[in-house]
Amino acid sequence: MKLKRVGLALTILTCGLVLAACGSKSSSASDGKANTSTYNYVYTTDPTTLDYTVSSRQTNSDYFANFVDGLMENDKYGNLKPDLATSYKVSNGGKTYTYNIRKGVKWVDSEGNTYGTVTAQDFVTGLKHAVAAKSETLYVVQDSIVGLNDYVNGKTKDFSKVGVKAIGKYKLQYNLNQAEPYWNSKLTYGVMFPVNAKFLKESGSNFGKMKPNGILYNGGYILKNFTSKSVIEMTANKAYWDKKNVHIKDIKLTYNDMSNPDSLYKAFKSGTNTSARVYPNSAGYKEVEKNNKKDIVWSMPGSTTYNFTFNLNRKNYDATSKTTSKEKDDTKKAILNKDFRLAVQFAFNKTDYNAQNVGEAGATKSLRNELIPPTFATVDGKDYNVAVEKDLTAISSPLSKVNLADGQDGTYNPSKAKALMAEAKKALEAEGVSLPIKLDIPESEKDQTGIDQAKSFKKSIESVLGKDNVQIDIQLLSQDKYLAGTYEATTGAQSDFDISNASGWGPDYEDPSTYLDIYNPESGSMLSTIGLTAGDAESATVAKEVGLDKYASLVDAAEAETSDVNKRNELFAKASAALLDSGIQIPVYSDGGTPSVTKVVPFSGAYGTTGLGGSKYKFMKLQSKPVTTAQYNKAKVAWNKERAKISKSESN
Repeated sequence: MKLKRVGLALTILTCGLVLAACGSKSSSASDGKANTSTYNYVYTTDPTTLDYTVSSRQTNSDYFANFVDGLMENDKYGNLKPDLATSYKVSNGGKTYTYNIRKGVKWVDSEGNTYGTVTAQDFVTGLKHAVAAKSETLYVVQDSIVGLNDYVNGKTKDFSKVGVKAIGKYKLQYNLNQAEPYWNSKLTYGVMFPVNAKFLKESGSNFGKMKPNGILYNGGYILKNFTSKSVIEMTANKAYWDKKNVHIKDIKLTYNDMSNPDSLYKAFKSGTNTSARVYPNSAGYKEVEKNNKKDIVWSMPGSTTYNFTFNLNRKNYDATSKTTSKEKDDTKKAILNKDFRLAVQFAFNKTDYNAQNVGEAGATKSLRNELIPPTFATVDGKDYNVAVEKDLTAISSPLSKVNLADGQDGTYNPSKAKALMAEAKKALEAEGVSLPIKLDIPESEKDQTGIDQAKSFKKSIESVLGKDNVQIDIQLLSQDKYLAGTYEATTGAQSDFDISNASGWGPDYEDPSTYLDIYNPESGSMLSTIGLTAGDAESATVAKEVGLDKYASLVDAAEAETSDVNKRNELFAKASAALLDSGIQIPVYSDGGTPSVTKVVPFSGAYGTTGLGGSKYKFMKLQSKPVTTAQYNKAKVAWNKERAKISKSESN
């Protein structure tokens, strides 16, 4: 799932505690009594659609995850549990999944009036609509379901040949091309959610519009109001089948441009909000320590990885300090030089960069050195990063002997950066390139933390590599222009930067391919973040020049291994090593690892490392007083203990 650096910081919910800039379950009441059923907080980016079968963007899914349920959902420990399914069975060597659909689940309109009931056919309709609407999320299942790829590509016009069928009113079946032990985790993603055919037809092109009546609801909440750059309000769905687990009844998010991060704590202190991300570097942090020192809690690192990406084929120069075509051409040639890209990576002090957001105390807590989190998969019983490290050594990468474990900066190495820059300089000067190379990095002009981080990046790169070799030009833009050229760009040609830290990626399902497929040069969903576009001939040429064709072959080899999970992960590790060695993206940090004050009961909410589970308000509970550090740490110990027990039982 495509995630926005600032947006994620404010809205992703995990373990019953909002991460990063902390979405919060508010408990304020004008009569002085604690209100533990109302949530008030802020949001930073307008959602653009409610079509849950289409959007892959977290700035949309944070909301529609609460409006529509799928077949499965995560519990507080991350276990996948039946949701709109009551049970399922697997047959045909793991290639056929048959689900019994929960009876009596209601579709309601934006006023809460019953429109119909959810049936098996709604899931068929949902997938067919996703194809028709050219869903951004089809990649999750396109190669999994029998016949779906042919239907998407127009080789067949008959959707009945696709491997999804309603077998009676309340029984649904999927037929897969090959066994996928992680299949059920894909069912927590919007592309697999149901759509009512009658409402879809009545709505026409208005289906999914960003307004309360744009969709029907079968989930825990209904959108009550949305006003652009103003407010988003949700209310509990009174007809919801599982309303006993919906403890927060009303949610109100108010737009905030993050020009004053300390305003979050001020609102918490006044009782307007129940949680607040706090900023150790800000002037207002002394007030936090004075009033709530024993209530500061640090969220755990998550499965999302934020990174810097190079624009390999820049076309858009609306935001630039370059004044000549030669400067543009020289920068492009430099970015296509592998030694140059890796020199930038080794010159980048990620600890100082992250400290701009979380202070010195938290600077290393969320640092990440590889796209895939170390604990997301194992090879030979060891964390995934260990295998990747061995593969980097095997291919004699400049990244050999780099520690890829979380929680430390494994790649900051000024001496290695200078050596690589020297090699790059020789090659570039031979091509007629003039130094210094100027790299444009865009930032939203009102995002003070983002600006501070960009300044840290600039200082790090220029001090290590020398301003006579590389200059970082920070482009301060309006939020709309910033988003258009980074996070919201849908093609490489729209991407307006040389290097960007605007986006990240969170997994859609429980397999390493969910991370590695994003840079497939023919279909990758994050190609625009490296300046490429699927199906574009010039992009294909550039992709080959930087080795993405060989990388894709390694990913394909891993995906072809379907019988031995350990062997599959071992092959994926080789692809991960190739991606790191290419230097086209620089992993920086995970979601989480940030300080907050909150009244959200620790670990009361659903825990979802994949899909949309982490965005749900369902299950979450509020308490009348701030969570203390001691309370949170005690709950974390108990939660981790239970998670370890579950993991052990699953491996036996």
